[in-house]
Amino acid sequence: MRILVTGGNGFIGSYLLPRLLNAGHDVCHPPESQMDLRYASAIDRVVQDFDPEAVIHLAAKTEVAFSFDDYEDVSNVNYIGTVRLAEACRQYTTDFQLFLMASTMETYGNHFEERAFTESTPQHPAAPYAVAKVAAEKYLEYMEYAYRFPSTILRQTNTYGRKYNDFFVMERIITQMLKKDQIYLGNPDPVRNFLWIEDLIDLYEAVLDQMPIGETFVTGPNNGISIRDLVALIADKLDWKGKVNWHTIPARPGEIYYLNSNPSKAKTLLGWEPKVSLEEGIDKTIALWQRSS
Repeated sequence: MRILVTGGNGFIGSYLLPRLLNAGHDVCHPPESQMDLRYASAIDRVVQDFDPEAVIHLAAKTEVAFSFDDYEDVSNVNYIGTVRLAEACRQYTTDFQLFLMASTMETYGNHFEERAFTESTPQHPAAPYAVAKVAAEKYLEYMEYAYRFPSTILRQTNTYGRKYNDFFVMERIITQMLKKDQIYLGNPDPVRNFLWIEDLIDLYEAVLDQMPIGETFVTGPNNGISIRDLVALIADKLDWKGKVNWHTIPARPGEIYYLNSNPSKAKTLLGWEPKVSLEEGIDKTIALWQRSS
């Protein structure tokens, strides 16, 4: 297939692009300087020139904590940019078959009952980032109804296995412990689940192979763990005996205390489920950073 990948230079893209190329796909992944989602003309030009059969839409402003202050740019990129891209695919392609969008489990927001989320769990977005993603999902839903526009949505959980970026919590904990005997983190109480990057890429390939048009999938796995317990697990693996300075990162407005998901729908419809356990994935991530240090 001719596949246009947005955000191909990011974390997920760096793992996905080699898989797509090895599978024989014709892949276009323009840098932001050539296809900035804030400019319809740039999007239209790329779509018209490449004429994709599929789009894998990864590009987004992804740092949730930043979205509270940078709400306008986050909305312009994550929502309006998605609308522009989808509309360009609808209007300017000749054989368009799939718009695969990376959404987020953040769209669920706070729920009082701590039960792993499914695709039918109500969405209560509690950050500008999540609001923009829900809006993008709803726009694709409208396009499917009005134009039979072929879209699939992945509500992704916290994916880890970064080699260079230590902003996100898993990599932040590991890199700090590898470098010093005191680390600085935020709230220890929120529960999050974690998916190893290669498992997520397997899911993208399963969607491309089976084309479940009109479907939404959570990615799981159902392995929710508090940040406090995650720290203890990583410290044990590194035999780290230092001090954790909690609440030293500003709390986000309206903290979400529970995000966890059950990927049984993906297993039923696509035959996909995560293969790498949390402990094995932590070992792999530690090894990545030990090699780079």
